[in-house]
Amino acid sequence: MTVRSAQAHWEGSLMEGQGEVEFLNSTLGSVEVDWRSRAGETEGRTSPEELIAAAHSACYSMALSHALAQNGTVADTVDTKADVTFVPGEGITGIVLTVRAAVPGLTAEQFATFAEGAKTGCPVSQALTGTRITLDAALV
Repeated sequence: MTVRSAQAHWEGSLMEGQGEVEFLNSTLGSVEVDWRSRAGETEGRTSPEELIAAAHSACYSMALSHALAQNGTVADTVDTKADVTFVPGEGITGIVLTVRAAVPGLTAEQFATFAEGAKTGCPVSQALTGTRITLDAALV
């Protein structure tokens, strides 16, 4: 079992306030957050949705590369982008995973099967089951 931790500090109201998220297990340090960066332009700050996107893209890439390796078809590269959509007043309305991979010896149909399996098997995807997750997967 492992536990990874981050902590947030917030000052002020939601709309005018600001905060900071600190990563406690890595050398990432801390990043600023505020409502403006969540609902509009980032201005160099992050948001909960960007943090989810980072976690999801990394987890998905790891799950897919593991499934491919278990099949004996090790990927040369796996590049995943996660787009997390946030609508003020509604919340997170969806996530689009876009993956492009170079996998020698695999057909597009076989790759699609592994890509879909990784979408449902990725622990972050499992944690986000209340959110609509779509997948755009292709070999390069």
